[in-house]
Amino acid sequence: MPAETAQPKTKTALPSWKDGPAKQAILDFVATATTAGQGFIPLADRIATFDNDGTLWSEQPLPAQFDFVFRKWGEEVKGDPSLASTQPYKALVESDMAFFAGVGTQDPATIEALLNAFIRSWAGTTPDEFDAEVRAWLATVKQPKFGVPYTELVYKPMLELIEFLTAHDFRVFVCSGGGRDFMRVFAEETWGIYKENIIGTAAGYRYSDGVIVRAAEGLGGLDLGPGKPEHIFAHTGRLPVFAAGNGDVDIEMLESAAFALVINHDDDEREFAYTTGAEKTVELAADHGWTVVSIKDDWSNVYGSSPAA
Repeated sequence: MPAETAQPKTKTALPSWKDGPAKQAILDFVATATTAGQGFIPLADRIATFDNDGTLWSEQPLPAQFDFVFRKWGEEVKGDPSLASTQPYKALVESDMAFFAGVGTQDPATIEALLNAFIRSWAGTTPDEFDAEVRAWLATVKQPKFGVPYTELVYKPMLELIEFLTAHDFRVFVCSGGGRDFMRVFAEETWGIYKENIIGTAAGYRYSDGVIVRAAEGLGGLDLGPGKPEHIFAHTGRLPVFAAGNGDVDIEMLESAAFALVINHDDDEREFAYTTGAEKTVELAADHGWTVVSIKDDWSNVYGSSPAA
């Protein structure tokens, strides 16, 4: 077992982060958490959680999983035109993006419709069948602004942060409103995070005759708002001590942590500039002492080797 009083490895830490208050706040927190004395955090409690969309990779002009499911739902409507009269298929056919904006505001009607559609689309499929669909999408679809696969638009500074925390004996989890099983397909090769450390909106499963398949019901509701700390605790038995997010659906997770990191999207040249869906988070950050990261000012590199670096 590693020594609980090991000194932080900061000499080459976070190379894509510019020197400044945000980087220093991270270094200071980790130093305190891993050094004997006031603020020391035992190994067992070193839980770090990261939102995905807008925190680990770009979520504009549309979260990546929406691209994936919209294509699936479009095929389903072609096969059964009657679906076009019900949500969320109706909003998709009519290009009614205001309906899908209800995810950010946690509108009950939007959330219920999306959950029902997610469940319907893949109920009865095996994990291998679902994984194959996601991998085919990853291999063929490109993000519209940059023209590269979505997995090339993971933020390099956040990968460095995950590596830094892991090196100091934090257990890192992704906690996203997106589909748990969707993220698990690429989590290990893209983020270096094991499948079992992915928390998200999930389907139930049934095991029968030697085969496990997706059930016709969800598991615990959407992983948004209060659902995030609830799901984190259900999964780990603890609340996080370090949490990173970027939107209003992350507020409860950020509030539950000793150290909260907020990604501020303010770089339209290298990424995107927007505050939609994060207005309350920005307002609360100052009151709660959360560390706000400016992509424009705090990151020397955004995507690593991608064209948008």
